[in-house]
Amino acid sequence: MATPTKIQPRALVRASGGPRYAAALAVDALGTGMLRPFLLLYGLTVLRLSASVTGIAMTVGAFAGLVCMPAVGRWLDRGPRSTVVAASMLVRVLGVALLLAAPAGHVWLFATAALFLGIGNQAWPAAHAALVATVAHGRERDTALAAGRALRNAGMGAGALLATACLAGGTTAMQALAAVTGLAYLTAAALAGSVHLHAPPAAISAKDRADRPAPRMRALLAANVVYVFCLNITEIALPLVLVTQLHASPVWSAAIFVANTVLVVTLQVPVTVLMSRYSRRTVLALAGVVLTASYLGFLAATSLGHGWGAPAVATVSVICTIGEIIYAGSATALVTALAPAHVLGRALARFQLSTGFGLAVSPAVITALAPHGPAALWGSLAAATLLSAAAVATEKDHVKDQGTAQRLLPPTPFLPPSRGFDAGKKVKGRNDPRTRLPRLVHHVASTPVDLKRGLQVSTARNTAPSSSPRARSPWRHGTLQWNGEDHHPA
Repeated sequence: MATPTKIQPRALVRASGGPRYAAALAVDALGTGMLRPFLLLYGLTVLRLSASVTGIAMTVGAFAGLVCMPAVGRWLDRGPRSTVVAASMLVRVLGVALLLAAPAGHVWLFATAALFLGIGNQAWPAAHAALVATVAHGRERDTALAAGRALRNAGMGAGALLATACLAGGTTAMQALAAVTGLAYLTAAALAGSVHLHAPPAAISAKDRADRPAPRMRALLAANVVYVFCLNITEIALPLVLVTQLHASPVWSAAIFVANTVLVVTLQVPVTVLMSRYSRRTVLALAGVVLTASYLGFLAATSLGHGWGAPAVATVSVICTIGEIIYAGSATALVTALAPAHVLGRALARFQLSTGFGLAVSPAVITALAPHGPAALWGSLAAATLLSAAAVATEKDHVKDQGTAQRLLPPTPFLPPSRGFDAGKKVKGRNDPRTRLPRLVHHVASTPVDLKRGLQVSTARNTAPSSSPRARSPWRHGTLQWNGEDHHPA
């Protein structure tokens, strides 16, 4: 497949699910940005719960969402992928409704609301990736996933700005904010449900299904738990270090967060397209190297102390954001390329399990390491990320990464009309089962044959049969031979 070098907005919208689905993504992101960063404040100010109780309820909700992921994966593989996306949004509508109905001091309603919000937040990424994989393939799918992330970050940033402006209104403004969020989720669910995208019907036999199980991806999933820490660096680690260790103004933390959002929105798609010339696994390993370098940069920046420390941390945060962009553009894309079509939903659900687990435990790990000094925090993150990058780079693919080759098989070659077939007949395409290499091997193993379209296949430089099994092989060192001439796959 050709590597894309030009971004076409209309084609990108189609590959992302169409205009209605793009609108659903924008509305959903706007609602998420308005509520998710301020859910803790809602519990503290509106419901008058303690900080510990509110935090525990939100944590339990996040982990409960992870428990539901296997069921979400099976649902995605059964077909109605747009329905799963809409359901993940409707579940959050129910969570917002419970928030609005909860009286002050009622912890159980808040915990139940956090549970439904957690289920929706955990189910959405896998459902979205599966839906995009239904309408786009190859590198076009990777670019569409990157565009979805950029759009989501833009919507969440805008929603957070609106919510910040509403905070001055007190309790009434917070409740109005929750109500608007619920309406946004409901609108997004209606738009997503109207797309009507299903999983493609199974085109492989039961024997093929048994031969191609879901890839285990153990090293990839374990490494992803460490990689995902980068998503909480600008929100948790840097504000903690800047305020408690460097005694810098909170303005630095806000500026770094805004810069991170702007860079992700503007660079996610171009960087993903730029990296499409390399295999997805190589790009993901490169992301680990860039993140490791940024962690070491943070370690060096914090040693500068008060004064130059904060500007240095802000500068290094740009490198960390680049690593985050490379990681986000390759991780989910690698999973969709490795997983067979009939188990794509389950593979994405397993990947979301590792992502959600990493996001859930990273705040506790970061806050536990930070009091022991910069070396404990940044040194540990750098070492773990570098080991994860090495694990990603060395893991063997059970299914070939389709970023560099569509399958283990070479593409079906094409001969001009003078090579022995009727020019008036249309030659079957490369994906036609009659021209795939397995059947070609089956025929050529005994003797050269005339294929249905008159294509003459020879197994050697001359047409004389050979007793050597190697000479009879139609696939030798990347070269196929017809009538004594070599033809290399594109």
